[in-house]
Amino acid sequence: MANIDAPRGLRPVKHLDGSPYNGSFNRYYVPASDSTAIFVGDAVVSGGSADANGVADVAQASAGGNLRGVVIGVEPVTDESLSYRPASTAGYVYVVDAPDVIFEVQEDSVGGAIAVTAVGLNADITVGAGSTVTGTSAMELDSSDVKTGAAQLRIMGLTQIEDNAIGANANWLVLINEHELKSTTGV
Repeated sequence: MANIDAPRGLRPVKHLDGSPYNGSFNRYYVPASDSTAIFVGDAVVSGGSADANGVADVAQASAGGNLRGVVIGVEPVTDESLSYRPASTAGYVYVVDAPDVIFEVQEDSVGGAIAVTAVGLNADITVGAGSTVTGTSAMELDSSDVKTGAAQLRIMGLTQIEDNAIGANANWLVLINEHELKSTTGV
């Protein structure tokens, strides 16, 4: 059976030592000056500033470069409880920023599917428009970017779930390889 093409960004699964992901996150600010919507499952980067109370800010990540973590929730901005942070709206997001968390992500299969021999190699993310209906990210693992050189994610293995097989749109376990909290320089 073919894998279902259903990108949903990155989802935390477990820690590098095998212990289950326990739901931990940190709260970050997204200023109204940020004109990009942020969705659950989006990878984010530090924005280099903070709100008036000192809560550090983040922005949606692009392919290439260090990542701060992955959004797992959005704090409601108004009485309207959206499941994503709308563009140009000040708000807060909940980010899994521990450098030892393993995430599940679907490959984009552009240029072919990722082979089993890619386990242990690196790749960047691809960024797509998330869903304003479900609040879900469209980020995927860039299957045409798998390499031994530096990249944002380390491929740890195929997700061992029913209806997931090596091939187009497979779900992979990845570790943030280029993590801001593992870098020796500041942002």
